Amino acid sequence: MGTQRPVIELTDIRKTYGMDGNAVHALRGVSLTVPTGDYVAIMGASGSGKSTLMNIIGCLDVPTTGRYLLDDVEVEHLSDRQLALVRNRKIGFVFQSFNLLPRTTALDNVELPLIYAGVGTAERRKRARAALELVGLSERMNHKPQELSGGQQQRVAVARALVTAPSLILADEPTGNLDSTSSSDVMALFDRLHRAGRTIVLITHEHDIAEHAERAIRLMDGQIVSDERNGERGWISEQHTVRHAR
Repeated sequence: MGTQRPVIELTDIRKTYGMDGNAVHALRGVSLTVPTGDYVAIMGASGSGKSTLMNIIGCLDVPTTGRYLLDDVEVEHLSDRQLALVRNRKIGFVFQSFNLLPRTTALDNVELPLIYAGVGTAERRKRARAALELVGLSERMNHKPQELSGGQQQRVAVARALVTAPSLILADEPTGNLDSTSSSDVMALFDRLHRAGRTIVLITHEHDIAEHAERAIRLMDGQIVSDERNGERGWISEQHTVRHAR
């Protein structure tokens, strides 16, 4: 894994909100490399800098200082329009709240990033159908979100994340709105995507979700305090040991 080309390279990333006496230092010199095919969980309590780091990795925000390479593109000085193009082409987002358009079908929802990317109708439809088949929803393509369970809606969101063939899948608390059975189904899908070679970064505060990853990074007060591989001593936390060997 260490010889793989990096998808994410963060070097001394700092993010400060406000000025002078009111300044909040959300990130304090974060350096992180995620190689192609890695499966990473980023953990931390509220206020740890976890959400800020996710926004920077996802090109939803830019660092105050530091260098960020995403799939060999230096992103910290890009314009808003350039950032939007990078997000569309290189990152597949999966959010806690699914973020599906309520009055459109699963197929139309999955096609949306391809419309923004300027892909023609026939190719769009073909790729969206293939993505929905990949997540096991080939028989639900023409259903609208309210006709699907929470777990099915999140699988539509995963298909939408996959449809542009992104360099990175970035999932923010992807099981936060799901019951335990649906959570297991969605995490089994992420595990399968990882085995197929996808690069996945999960943002989570749940230990059982983080245990699916091959690597756990813990943030505290805007800094990385641990970065461990599955199976290493102290994996996830002293109190939460891995329940199954990989």
